[in-house]
Amino acid sequence: MILGSTSRYRRELLARLGVPFECTPPGIDESPLPQESPHALVSRLARSKARAVAQQRPGAWVIGSDQLAVLERHGLPERILGKPGSTAHCIDQLATCSGQRLAFLTAVAVLRDAEPPQSEFIDTTVVTFRPLDRATIERYVERESPLDCAGGFKSEGLGITLCESIESTDPTALIGLPLIRLAAALRLAGFELP
Repeated sequence: MILGSTSRYRRELLARLGVPFECTPPGIDESPLPQESPHALVSRLARSKARAVAQQRPGAWVIGSDQLAVLERHGLPERILGKPGSTAHCIDQLATCSGQRLAFLTAVAVLRDAEPPQSEFIDTTVVTFRPLDRATIERYVERESPLDCAGGFKSEGLGITLCESIESTDPTALIGLPLIRLAAALRLAGFELP
């Protein structure tokens, strides 16, 4: 089994299942297509990552995954918040999230060779941020440095203190890989879990 990802968060989550696997970077362009919806984008990226790695490793089961944070603003176009990459951008991003709802879309595709995906799904986790002042945001970013996380925060760390609520069917999805549905997909592919 191969995880088509360079994410340490996904690697750590998949390791919880106790199935041997390798990680291979998919090396795909993650740019959105014109007029592509967040759901279509995250699904396409998960599938593209899995396919790119499957082409390199015939016969291997490959897991591709991607996550987007989408700011839900009533009456306005959806806004995708990516990985901030810098402290200043992270602070600005979290200021935008203050008192708002974000939908974290985590897509997964499990496939082998050129076959259609054995399993493909999107998990949606909705996070409502409490109202945040700039000093709170700056302290958080300084302490946790979540620059490599969609939406600019980590629920598994101090980021939980920024939340008012989290609506989810799988707590691992927000971290980057929904293990409940992934485990079901892997059992369908023939893996013994547990």
